[in-house]
Amino acid sequence: MTHSSAAPGGPTGPRPGGGRTAPARTGGSGAPATGHGGPRPPLPPAGSGPAGPSGPGSRSGGLHPPLSGSGGSGALRRALATTMLADIDRLTDRAVEDIRAHSGTYASGAPVTREDLWEICRDNLLRALEDFGGLAATGGDFEWAARETGRRRAEQGVPLDTVLQAYRRGGRVLWQVMAEYLRVRAGRDSDSRDVELDMASGVWETIDRFSVAMADAYRIAQLELQSRQDTRRVALFEALLDGRADDPAVASAAAAALGVPAVDRYVVVVAAQDPAAPPHLSPVLETRGMWSYWRPRSGRYAGIVRLPRRDTPTGRATAAAPLGGTDPATRALLAALRERAGATAGVSPEFDRLSQAGRALRLAEQTLRTLPAGSGEVGVFDDRLAQVLLSGRTDIAERIVAVHLGPVLATGGERAALLTTLRAWLDHGCSASRAADQLYCHRNTVLNRIGRISELTGRSSESGEARLGWALALRALPYAGLATPTEPAAGEREPEAL
Repeated sequence: MTHSSAAPGGPTGPRPGGGRTAPARTGGSGAPATGHGGPRPPLPPAGSGPAGPSGPGSRSGGLHPPLSGSGGSGALRRALATTMLADIDRLTDRAVEDIRAHSGTYASGAPVTREDLWEICRDNLLRALEDFGGLAATGGDFEWAARETGRRRAEQGVPLDTVLQAYRRGGRVLWQVMAEYLRVRAGRDSDSRDVELDMASGVWETIDRFSVAMADAYRIAQLELQSRQDTRRVALFEALLDGRADDPAVASAAAAALGVPAVDRYVVVVAAQDPAAPPHLSPVLETRGMWSYWRPRSGRYAGIVRLPRRDTPTGRATAAAPLGGTDPATRALLAALRERAGATAGVSPEFDRLSQAGRALRLAEQTLRTLPAGSGEVGVFDDRLAQVLLSGRTDIAERIVAVHLGPVLATGGERAALLTTLRAWLDHGCSASRAADQLYCHRNTVLNRIGRISELTGRSSESGEARLGWALALRALPYAGLATPTEPAAGEREPEAL
């Protein structure tokens, strides 16, 4: 659509003196749109606009003083406004064409249709001319149209700068048409330039005030929308974690509210941190290519983290590997949690549907329960399966310890050294040399201690079943109410075998 450039009195321009009016048409309300003084679409009464009661600066009802000057200038304004109001529909057409010609957003018809733009333009031009001419306000409130524009465009997501540009274009058209009328008016009087300048001052004062009213209403509506969106986002996040996303509609709504796909790579993290002092991990993770959303929950801090997809030929994630594995994204997540959270945290297994977040939350909470309180450790569910199994069954944990390590625990002075050596030996793949390096002792010392454990328990260190039992018993110690083994003090060390 092109910008109208008709000369004064042409087919699309207004006629001086209100000669011929445009054929009757309807605005957004369906009522006939005629010149000032005839029937118009009904408008809200004063103070009933969406932005609330009119402020101290707004005027409603009755006549009011002209914006500048009095006498001849005021009379000219009234005459000019009355004449232009008689041709309000063609003035609206011209403003709409100009706005659409200079704005891709409005020209596209989405989200603002041409009918919507025409209706809003007509309301604003009508009120602006009434205000400019000192005429009684239609419906009582001069600034209602500006506030309605701001509210509606904010809800439609039109950028404020785009709306303000439309106001400036509309004001430009309004002034152009006024200038056309003034040039025709009795030729060029000696004072016509001064009159035009005076009219221009009044026009732009009116447009500026309407722009401010519109922008204020836009910002208020935007804040209200943001508040509603935040409330909805929190509610849907809680629905995910509560396991209510089995309903596809809930899962879809949650994905839309959070701005992420319903199907992707996700984990849930639960941190035992004071909710009043959250770790603010979202910005940190975002720099590493990970979206996240966090909320305080049950005295802890819970978050859903979206992991980057693994590089594969198809661009899709391969079968989920344990989080403690070599995947760069998961390593980056764990590093960020350890470095920045400053709190003990449990991480769920990876899942690929937001609807599975409720189950993932339970697994992350189970992981957190296996970690010492206040330790600052980050545990991954897949790396702590044995601990998860044992943490909820104290009776089973006690029995595993008694069966596999009972005689070792009864040794008194030897106990700490034997348990510490056994843990190091198992952690290093049953290598005496590597365990000795960790313990700063001779490898023969490690072999002697492992031999002593075999003797006490009656189980061969070469047996896979024995090694599994010892490993489970070591992990079960905290859940059986027993201390984790530590290196004995110097006075308790037994002589190293040479």
